Amino acid sequence: MEKNSPKAWLYLLPAILFLGVFLVYPLIDVLVYSFEESFNFASQTSAGIGFYNYEYVLRDPFFLQAIKNTFILVLITVPISTGLGLLISLALNAIKPLRRAFQTVFFLPYVTNTLAVGMVFMIIFDKTEYSAGLMNTVLSVFGMTPVDFIDGPYWAKMLVLSVYTVWVVLPFKILILTSALASVRKDYYDAARIDGTSRGRMFRKITLPMISPMIFYLVITGFIGAFKAYSDAVALFGTNLNSQEMNTIVGYIYDMLYGEGGGYPSYASAAAIILFLIILTVTSVNLLVSRQKVHY
Repeated sequence: MEKNSPKAWLYLLPAILFLGVFLVYPLIDVLVYSFEESFNFASQTSAGIGFYNYEYVLRDPFFLQAIKNTFILVLITVPISTGLGLLISLALNAIKPLRRAFQTVFFLPYVTNTLAVGMVFMIIFDKTEYSAGLMNTVLSVFGMTPVDFIDGPYWAKMLVLSVYTVWVVLPFKILILTSALASVRKDYYDAARIDGTSRGRMFRKITLPMISPMIFYLVITGFIGAFKAYSDAVALFGTNLNSQEMNTIVGYIYDMLYGEGGGYPSYASAAAIILFLIILTVTSVNLLVSRQKVHY
């Protein structure tokens, strides 16, 4: 077969055009915008080319707060959601009769509207003048002081956002890991039992290596998804996230474009490029680690 067949390129042409128009061109356009200082979108003019947009963004306290929130969210939710997903998947894999029914139950939050789930969480955690909220009611049973989880201290709001994010992403991870566990050949476990291998050793030496590609996939997509978090925060705290100190990097980019003080595509582009570099760096590190830890 010819390596450079014209027919093959013809088959690839629709995908290449699609990626070029909707991925490569916008990325180049954003990169150009990020270096144009005092860019006027209406007249398509700028004061010059330089690094001022990056300097402004990296000094902006709202952006620094957004970076802090995003990194905290990533460091908390990715390991917890992946670990919980693995534990629940192992439990489901051990329950043969009702496994499909439980899979359906755990998958329901994934197909539920994000804002609807956010409203439910607000009912659980929100403290109003008429009610202390369901969570505070539970805390009062144990003699604990009520906490305003929505408009109160920073740690309480970050706790709610982290719990909410884990709840939203957990079903997908359970589905993927349950499928991965079901694909592991039973012959390996049978041979290990004959040799008298303990359950813990079978999990470390058989289960984890066999499903490591799926775990790696979930970690990578988890990092990318957490770095792009925005709708979760809006569902819980509304659109004015800066006043709540709960904005994310994507939220900052949106505010710079369309918020009340928005209309600054150059600043938004600079923030978007910074986010792109962060995600690229984290993904590259994960790829390097996977060469030693992931078994294909």
